[in-house]
Amino acid sequence: MDDDHGDPLLVIVDGANVVGSVPDGWWRDRRGAAERLRDRLARDGLPGHGGPVELVLVVEGAAKGVESVPGVRVVAAPGSGDDTVVGLVAGAADRSCLVVTADRELRGRVSALGADTTGPRAVRPD
Repeated sequence: MDDDHGDPLLVIVDGANVVGSVPDGWWRDRRGAAERLRDRLARDGLPGHGGPVELVLVVEGAAKGVESVPGVRVVAAPGSGDDTVVGLVAGAADRSCLVVTADRELRGRVSALGADTTGPRAVRPD
């Protein structure tokens, strides 16, 4: 789904929320878990979506310092990851946005700005 300007769908991933959705020991190495998510996003994109996407992974806390890679731009939240996600959505008001998070409050905040939302399984099916 491209927007009216021909831009690819902007997919903003709430990194801490998605990483935390699977109890795989991520808490022992938050940065490593964020890097694995970034690499999965770079490899798999948004499964089931046939059109072009721009992937943005928002990281915070111990995951700061994770680098961007081709296909995934990493944004380190200067404070709250949720506030950073909301700011990215607000800054892309003329684009179609999809926010990946299970956080109900964040879903409400970005939906009010016109973004669609989906849960972590959209990018992390295991």
